[in-house]
Amino acid sequence: MKRIAVVTSGGDVPGLNACVRAVTRTAIHHGCEVLGVRRGYEGLIDGLFIPLTSRDVSGILRQGGTILGTARSERFITEAGQRQALAQLQRAGIDGLVVIGGNGSLKGAYQLYKLGMPLVGVPKTIDNDQYGTDIAIGVDTALNTIADAVGRIKDTATSHNRAFLIEVMGRQCGYLALASGIICGAEMVLIPEQPATMEQVAQVIVDSYRIGKAHCIIIVAEGWKPGLQALKAYLSSVPGNSRFDVREVVLGHIQRGGTPTAFDRLLATRMGVLAVESLLDGSGHGKMVALHGAQLEMVDLGEATSRTKPLSRDLLRIAELLCK
Repeated sequence: MKRIAVVTSGGDVPGLNACVRAVTRTAIHHGCEVLGVRRGYEGLIDGLFIPLTSRDVSGILRQGGTILGTARSERFITEAGQRQALAQLQRAGIDGLVVIGGNGSLKGAYQLYKLGMPLVGVPKTIDNDQYGTDIAIGVDTALNTIADAVGRIKDTATSHNRAFLIEVMGRQCGYLALASGIICGAEMVLIPEQPATMEQVAQVIVDSYRIGKAHCIIIVAEGWKPGLQALKAYLSSVPGNSRFDVREVVLGHIQRGGTPTAFDRLLATRMGVLAVESLLDGSGHGKMVALHGAQLEMVDLGEATSRTKPLSRDLLRIAELLCK
């Protein structure tokens, strides 16, 4: 291979730039020209390629977001869009592609691979629901961001004797809520995978006050039903259910931004290097780089995108024991 491309697709996460840097410099080391794809699969369909040199990726290791830009693409879901993207790659003389994305983006990559494009996938998602890998790029930084925010909220909650409902990302997967609830010492965690009634939440708040706690922290995944606002309205409508003043905080997109942690920088770099080297020697074609224990391995993209990763039973058990 003489020319490869790299694309970041879907939602942004901390660590994408570290991976782009590793891909670029590894390819250049092996004598390849590197092109970056602007704006994810949308840019791929439109042929938005830019040359990447070692100098172009200098200083981006610590930056959040992605210098290439990203977007969600309805066009790429269709076979027509995929074939147009393939034609753009062929027209640009690109011999191989590194796709850095979550489950949806990697599903698209698998379709592109089946159309004949040699490529390797790299997993990124703060939800940590990518099947086939223990963890993906972005998870560690998001958890650290949440932990910092919850710690600050807990300080003011304790000062004012308040209960806080803190919403974290996770429309379909409760990993961030579950893990952050454990590491932040929350009194309760609400996730899509496990039902909980609003009456149960109210009882947790009451019990926290009765045993003398100065605060009550409840972590709510955005995908938990009936949802944060319905819960806040219910708690406000029940007179005398506790002496806690109940407030809500939506952490939102701060979980996606910021400087990646050392763990995410190292993981992204290791994955980027292996992605390129396995693309060049052919061993990674149609596969995804995955972390298993302390080692990186290659997993078939078809298998990796066949399902989402379920929540850890061990974490669920720990939360049941400690979040109370």
